[in-house]
Amino acid sequence: MRITGGKLKGHVVKCPDGIIRPAMDRMRESVFAILGDLSGKSWLDLFSGSGTIAIEAVSRGAARVQLCEKDKIKVKQVLENVAVTERICNVKIGCHFLAVELFLKRCRDTFDYIFLDPPFPYKFRTELLKTISERRLLNPENPDAMVMIHFPEEDTPPDEIGSLFVCDKRVYGRSIVHFYKMKGIQTETTEK
Repeated sequence: MRITGGKLKGHVVKCPDGIIRPAMDRMRESVFAILGDLSGKSWLDLFSGSGTIAIEAVSRGAARVQLCEKDKIKVKQVLENVAVTERICNVKIGCHFLAVELFLKRCRDTFDYIFLDPPFPYKFRTELLKTISERRLLNPENPDAMVMIHFPEEDTPPDEIGSLFVCDKRVYGRSIVHFYKMKGIQTETTEK
C-alpha cells in the first residue's frame, strides 16, 4: 500500500501477515482530502491493521498519533512501519496492541480525529461509537473534531449516537464512511 499524500506521498507501507482488509487508496485519499491540513492535530487509528491510516495522518502533518490493533500477528510489521515513519517524520506514534473496546474504556486522551476501520463482519460499531461519545474522546476545543467510521452498506450505524451526529457521508462502492461530529461544539462565526 502507498501513502497517498503529504511528506511520505508514494511511500510503501508493508502489510503484515494475518487477515487484513486495507483501506482502499481512493477512500483514504478522499477522507484525508476532506479533512485538509492536519498540522498540529491529534489522531487515533482504531483497528489499525498495518498502521497505514496512522502513517497517512503523520504524513499529512498530525503531531500526536496513536493506533490500536489487537491482532498479535501484526505487531512486528506495524512496529517496523511505524519506526520508518518516525525516523522520516520525527513524530512518535503511540502503539497499543489490545482490543479496541478495552482501549476505548481505558483511554483518557481526547483527539481531533478518530478513525475506525473494523472488519466488515464486526457487529459492534454502534457500541464503539457510543463509548466514544460517552467518554467524550473528541477534543472539545476543536469544532472540526470528527469520528470517522468505515463500514459495509448492509451494516449502517445510526445517524445519531449519544452526543455524536453524522455531518457527512461518502460512498466508495460497497464501502461507506460516516463522519460524526459532537453536539455542543460550535464553529465560531464572525458577525458582519
